[in-house]
Amino acid sequence: MKPTSQAEKHPESVLELLNGFEQSPNRVLDYMNRLERLFALREPYVMSFVPEASDRFGRLRDEFSRLESTSPNASSPLPLYGVPVGVKDIFHVNGVPTRAGSKLPPHLLQGSEAESVRILRSAGALFLGKTATTEFAYFAAGPTRNPHNLEHTPGGSSSGSAAAVAAGLCPLALGTQTVGSVIRPASYCGVVGFKPTFGRISTAGVIPLAPSVDHVGFFTSDVSGADRVASVLCGGWIPDDGPSAMVLGVPEGPYLRETGQNGMRCFCQTCDRLRAEGCEIRPVQMLSDFEEIVRRHEALVAAEAAMVHGRWFRDYSDRYHEKTSELIRKGQAVAPDVLDRCRKSREEVRRDIGETMERFGLSALVSPASVGPAPRGLESTGDPIMNLPWTHAGLPVVSVPSDLSGELPVGLQIIGSWMGDERLLRIAGRIEGILRRHLDEKGRGGVSETRD
Repeated sequence: MKPTSQAEKHPESVLELLNGFEQSPNRVLDYMNRLERLFALREPYVMSFVPEASDRFGRLRDEFSRLESTSPNASSPLPLYGVPVGVKDIFHVNGVPTRAGSKLPPHLLQGSEAESVRILRSAGALFLGKTATTEFAYFAAGPTRNPHNLEHTPGGSSSGSAAAVAAGLCPLALGTQTVGSVIRPASYCGVVGFKPTFGRISTAGVIPLAPSVDHVGFFTSDVSGADRVASVLCGGWIPDDGPSAMVLGVPEGPYLRETGQNGMRCFCQTCDRLRAEGCEIRPVQMLSDFEEIVRRHEALVAAEAAMVHGRWFRDYSDRYHEKTSELIRKGQAVAPDVLDRCRKSREEVRRDIGETMERFGLSALVSPASVGPAPRGLESTGDPIMNLPWTHAGLPVVSVPSDLSGELPVGLQIIGSWMGDERLLRIAGRIEGILRRHLDEKGRGGVSETRD
């Protein structure tokens, strides 16, 4: 039996919704009605949201009524007025339990509302619900399926957030990335994923995995929506109006060799399309010590996870998934001097990448966002290796849909310079325009059987 696609061909854009909402508050309610119907049709298959005991859409309409009664004059609308947002279930939300995809007693995991959630609400966004996550944002997969083919993983750990946007169940969803947990699921699900410069969005109120490399990011259907959301969430946002020329570097060497055959084929085709549209693409030898960077990042994540979970794991180790337990036990064996060296590595790698980009006059780097399309099966969330060095360095990254491998989406990863988030999103918007034209011509639509 062929799985039925639950993905939207073009999920609704944040800016498209806002333009309609500004004309009439009734359009917000109309959109909620459409969402409620889509939930009934798609959510039982995609399983992107944590189930709620109460009436999700009744609660959402009540929240909108309160927003209407307190929002400013229509001549100065809130920047995300009426936009429903899905929130990964490691973010605390007032009045809603946080379970983090785990079997630990929920009372252990509660805390003050996440700063990012508070900021979105103050900007007029509405809390649609918690999205499913792997256990404690690591590798133990949750129930969520890829909307393009229900027999394939959506990626992780921000599984539910990426799948919800791809299925058209929300226009915006928060996620986190400690290795590849925003960019990889964005690639697998065919949506835009944005991981900003480390620390640009507050992690306060989010259950950590490894605080030295945890990033808050998010998913939207297009780059223009990501830019609007980033301007709200990222501190000190200044729109970029720099030079329009694009010089894109391809990081050749041991890193790029990690890409699978299908992923590399799609990446090469994408680079050819960008060249044909006037982008200059320069091969750059870099990350020669890639294997050592991987070892340091993995040791850092394990050691800090062991610290975060120390007391919980001591008291409830039998309730942890085997994959999470293995990570914590590995981290307990990391010596303090090794952890210190791993933390220092972040700035060294960041500096080396920055110097390389400056020396070659690069606007950004581009690489595959994942080793290939989403693997078949739900036990694994896929390989985050293509995202690891940029997360380790804390650099801003965007994934935009770039091609199809068989009939599943794959993404292009665009990497910016430290604190260059504004310029990165401007570049990503131009690249998205080129690639979306190609995807539209290719007739990207419903998915049935998919080649591995």
